[in-house]
Amino acid sequence: MDQIKIGKFIAERRKFVNLTQFELAEKLGITDRAVSRWETGKTMPDSSIMLELCSILKISVNELLSGEILSMDDYKNQLEKNLIEAVKQKEQADKRLLTLEVVIIVLSVLVLLIPILLAAYLKLETWQRIVLVCSGVIPCAVGLFFAMKIEQVAGYYECQKCGHKHVPTFKQASFSMHMGRTKYLKCPKCGERSWQKKVISKD
Repeated sequence: MDQIKIGKFIAERRKFVNLTQFELAEKLGITDRAVSRWETGKTMPDSSIMLELCSILKISVNELLSGEILSMDDYKNQLEKNLIEAVKQKEQADKRLLTLEVVIIVLSVLVLLIPILLAAYLKLETWQRIVLVCSGVIPCAVGLFFAMKIEQVAGYYECQKCGHKHVPTFKQASFSMHMGRTKYLKCPKCGERSWQKKVISKD
């Protein structure tokens, strides 16, 4: 998607419906700075307000993502292109998240190991050792929690029985048996349990 083109289109439509950046922002419950960032192509409108934005600008979501008013002939073709682009962007975001997950896990383990090693080799009182170890346990636990959350939401798990791809609940993802990014999960479609691999694409 061409963010610059979309930004210019938002500005054109805002002027077409006789709204200032401030008035549009007020209707959407956001800051006028956010509107300005859309119009300069720096950011895109959040999906949670996209329908309301399109309603105010008197356009469809497809036209917003295309950055232009579409004729009936172009509408279907552009819709397919926009959907494909949205899927690609989600896949790229999921890949970045899974890379971030690895970084978080490594850092969390290091944050835990360093205090343990210091407590083992430095001459300290017992209470000091306990405090030192706890200073590593708490941030490590927080880091691992965020890593598990990323593991749950990024990409999909593919059922080995029926091929259905799904996102498990946080509880299912956290407490299921696993080997790396392969988890023993129950498929919501066929109801069977299997070792399900993490995949990025839903196709």
